[in-house]
Formats: sequence, C-alpha cells, structure tokens
Amino acid sequence: MLKRHFLRAVGSAAAWCAAPALVRAQDRAVAWPTRPVKIMIGFPPGGSTDGPMRVLAEHAGRLLGQPIVIENKPGAAGVIPAQNLQSAPHDGYTLAIAPAGVYRLPYTTDLKWNPASDLSYVIGITGYAFGTVVPAASPVASLADYIAAAKARPGELTYSTPGVATTNHLTMEQFSRLAGVRLNHVPYKGSADSLQALLAGHVDSAAETSAFVPYVESGRMRLIAVWGKRRMARFPNVPTLQEAGVDLVQTSPWGLVGPKGMDPRIAVRLHDAFREAMDAPAFRNVLASFDMEPDYRSAADFQRFAVESMRREKEVLDLLGLSRSRS
Repeated sequence: MLKRHFLRAVGSAAAWCAAPALVRAQDRAVAWPTRPVKIMIGFPPGGSTDGPMRVLAEHAGRLLGQPIVIENKPGAAGVIPAQNLQSAPHDGYTLAIAPAGVYRLPYTTDLKWNPASDLSYVIGITGYAFGTVVPAASPVASLADYIAAAKARPGELTYSTPGVATTNHLTMEQFSRLAGVRLNHVPYKGSADSLQALLAGHVDSAAETSAFVPYVESGRMRLIAVWGKRRMARFPNVPTLQEAGVDLVQTSPWGLVGPKGMDPRIAVRLHDAFREAMDAPAFRNVLASFDMEPDYRSAADFQRFAVESMRREKEVLDLLGLSRSRS
C-alpha cells in the first residue's frame, strides 16, 4: 500500500515537473503571433493577386489578433517571394503567395531548391480567370470554328500570350494536343502588349487572363471559350473548354506558403484563420470583381497539387523543348 502511494506520488511529481515544459511549448504556439505577419506577393499593387489578398489578409489578421502586412515584390512571373522564403526564418512571420509559375522553375532555371518539398504549404486560395479571345470582326464565332480554322491552316493560326513558358502558353499547347491542331505561338512582354497585338490585327487570337474583359464588354473582342471549371458570371453565354468538347481546365491556382520547417501548429493557425476569412463577403466580392472564384485546398491537398503540377509542367516543357535537363 505504502509502495503504491509512493510510486503514485513519484509519478505525479514527475508529471508536474514535465508539465511546465509542455505548457511552455504550447504557449509558444498559442501566443503566436505577437507581432505583425508579412506576406510577400510577386505582383504589383492593385492586380488580381494583390487585391484579393489585401482583403483576405485584413480579415485573417483580425482573427489572428495581429495585422498582416502585404509586401509587393513584382517580377520574374511572381516567383520572387517563394525564392526569398528559402532564406527566411521559419517562425511564421514571413510568408508568401505561391503562383503556378513556381512549379516550372526547376525545369526552366538552375534552381537549387524543390518547390514541392522546400516550402510549407498552408492553404490554397483561388485561381485566375483565363479565356481565348478573337477580334470582334473575326469569322471565328465559337471554339468549334477556331478548331476548324486551325485544321484548315495547320501551323498558321496565331495566338498571342504574355510570354514563352507562361501558363497561357503551356495551356494552349495542351489545348492544341487535345484538339488535334497545330497553332503558331506569338509571345509578347505582358498581357497589355498581347491584347494590343490582337486589336492591331497582328495575331488571330489571344490566350489571356481576364485582362480581356473591358475589350469584350466594349465589343472590340469576342470571347469564344473560358478555361475554368464553370462559366464566367460576367459572360454566362460563353462555354468552358470542357463544354466545348476539349477536356481541359486551367485556373492557375495559387495559395499561401511559408518557409520549410515552419511549426505545424503555426501552419494550422494560419490555415484556420485564412479558411474562415475566405467566407467573408468582402473577399467574395473582390474575387468577383476580377472574375475569380474561391478554390480552397487544405495544406495536404495544396502540396499534392504542387507535386502533380511539377510533373505536368515538366511533361509539357519537355514536349516543347523548353525544359532544362533535370530528373
């Protein structure tokens, strides 16, 4: 009896001694954040990445009890922030938006890190609106017309994009394979130049983000297909690629990531705050203004998406002869 009481007392004392360390560890996670959190965005202020993220960050910051500061680092197709995370502390105070362009970096640059394994994936948030447009005066009135014209003029029908190896370019190459046509790619330095080339009659079509919206609404361009899972609310009569008979969806999904090695408990807090913030009407409204929709992915799903995207990007880049030698 005395022995049992003694052992129980020793066990209780040991548990009591161990408890402070456990509490301290929990407190560190629970206490986070104790200062503002920074999110780097690889695009200029006011655009379709920056705008929604500022609204989302404001709501998530309220839930976390600390402000979230947006820092714009434009250039290099939006991938600079993910690169900067490779040297950032993994304390949860420095985060970034990872666009789809990150997943092709290993095959187009001499990258020293792996996007799938050297980032902490937090949450997938949304994607962009893409579509195929032609001049308003074009005889092409539908995607079926477009495919027929391409088959009648193999390798002659031109399309513009914001550049070589962009999502726009690679998606159109996938489209060409699926539709059984051969198109002529004409790259430009950005969406503005790409769309101006179409207006000037230098190309037959353009593969673009929703930068085409004002031109379609003003009657200067015709939208023949959108690339998302659903039709754009702004243009409900325009079919998706899938509805038009080409089994392809492209929204170039993006989301929030942190440095490799970030405390999983901090990642969960971030995920939960941003997941709740995604339901805010203000966030839904700003997405709609850019013709975008929520595209939630859990941390695990977001990382799986990264792995699959890297495989798919390499496949297309290899096919086009644009991939560096890397296994």
